[in-house]
Amino acid sequence: QNSNVENLPPHIIRLVYKEVTTLTTDPPDGIKVFPNEEDLTDLQVTIEGPEGTPYAGGLFRMKLLLGKDFPASPPKGYFLTKIFHPNVGANGEICVNVLKRDWTAELGIRHVLLTIKCLLIHPNPESALNEEAGRLLLENYEEYAARARLLTEIHGGAGGPSSGRAEASRALASGAASSTDPVVPGGLGGADGPMAKKHAGDALAWHPCGPGSILSTTYKQRCCVHRKLKNKY
Repeated sequence: QNSNVENLPPHIIRLVYKEVTTLTTDPPDGIKVFPNEEDLTDLQVTIEGPEGTPYAGGLFRMKLLLGKDFPASPPKGYFLTKIFHPNVGANGEICVNVLKRDWTAELGIRHVLLTIKCLLIHPNPESALNEEAGRLLLENYEEYAARARLLTEIHGGAGGPSSGRAEASRALASGAASSTDPVVPGGLGGADGPMAKKHAGDALAWHPCGPGSILSTTYKQRCCVHRKLKNKY
């Protein structure tokens, strides 16, 4: 993967640096970001499997790649940990609307990470990259959940404590994962950056899984259909 830093305008690099710094010091719940100090366009991330889902207890490694047109174009997201999920392809590619047609330059990296975590809670079988997972989710949830739990147990185990980007990279390569905060570059007031202020209170204001959101509404509709089918048969 070639770096796109040299292709980004200086003001965009500054915005990305500030938001990434904020994400390392004040990450969303259950998410940790490990910035590459030599390449801001390559972000390594860990996401804890949400409680009450087949992914609970797992620690999932993923990466976000910022293209040369960021933020005009959305980043690309990939799971590095093998996962059974309708919206994750065989190569780890993540299919979610915010990374495609619903993207706007104002959303930012934090919103992307929250939306990806939301997918672990509310999968969307209508845009499935893993057709088998999407079919099972709609037709046989128990089997879907069993398959997802099995892969979570096999591939999503958490490792011992470590710190810093180097340790995180080794963990990502070896199948372990960091359980402590990464080292944050000093000298920047990241928490006071414009992206941080923009997303202050995001969990209440625009969380993608929140009441009335597109994903939440779709999930409720699907659950109603699933219950009707179970009652009918």
